[in-house]
Amino acid sequence: MTAAISPAALAALDDWLAGQSALRGAAKNTLTAYRTDLLDFIAFMTHHKGEPQGLAPLARVTTSDMRAWMAHLRRDDVGSRSVARKLSAVRGFYRWLADREGFEPTAVLSARAPKFQKKLPRPLTKDAARAMIDSVEVQAKDSWIGARDAAVVTLLYGCGLRISEALGLTGRDLPLGEALRITGKGGKERIVPVIPAARKAVEVYLQLCPYEMTHDDALFRGQRGGPLNARLIRKVTEKARLQLGLPATATPHAMRHSFATHLLSAGGDLRAIQELLGHASLSTTQAYTSVDEVQLMKVYEAAHPKAR
Repeated sequence: MTAAISPAALAALDDWLAGQSALRGAAKNTLTAYRTDLLDFIAFMTHHKGEPQGLAPLARVTTSDMRAWMAHLRRDDVGSRSVARKLSAVRGFYRWLADREGFEPTAVLSARAPKFQKKLPRPLTKDAARAMIDSVEVQAKDSWIGARDAAVVTLLYGCGLRISEALGLTGRDLPLGEALRITGKGGKERIVPVIPAARKAVEVYLQLCPYEMTHDDALFRGQRGGPLNARLIRKVTEKARLQLGLPATATPHAMRHSFATHLLSAGGDLRAIQELLGHASLSTTQAYTSVDEVQLMKVYEAAHPKAR
């Protein structure tokens, strides 16, 4: 794929990606996706225009070329959400490249992303979230493993942690106090309050855990003492949700969604919830307002005399 791009253009792409990492804190997976999307774009332009794509040809991309690229993606059955993501990567690169090389990027920046229905978070009800924690605790034959799984899921729901953040905790984070310093996506740090129920769940797990805990050890351990694999938590929550009759959307990440939605419905401030979740953009957190509105309309339609 890199044969379709000149060394100078490839160096420019690498420079842009390095800037996304250093200045914007983009995660490794995000950078990999950006690189793949841009190399695919350049490979298409090479075939479409019949010439290798160096810096000069890239600067000559037209509105017609952009339409041809997006039509190509649609013919390949690339979904609207994925097309929008790819276009976002191309725009970002071109905005930076045009500023550096001094050309007009209007043809690329004016390309319109296809509309798509944003997926709303699928939280659990408060009762279902509690039932999930209780059910997870009794799945394992060993009591310490059951306590471990319950402690992890309690942190997801009680503190709004991502599963990677919960499993990234180490002995250095002990004993859990009233707050945790969490390093999330892109290396962004945030302070998260720890509710008493979460502290208690972790204490119970530590009392039962058969392995020694040093500063450098993972807090949550697998059966043989190594760091706990996220796949095992997904597996145990899947078993619990089947027993409880919950939908397939009742995943570990749904516990984090539930944390945010329940805070919002209780009157939590949107910006404060953004900070607790570690979202870089408020627009990401605003998805929870839509969830709350949907639930509100369901209650209204079920309860209001004139709505029935």
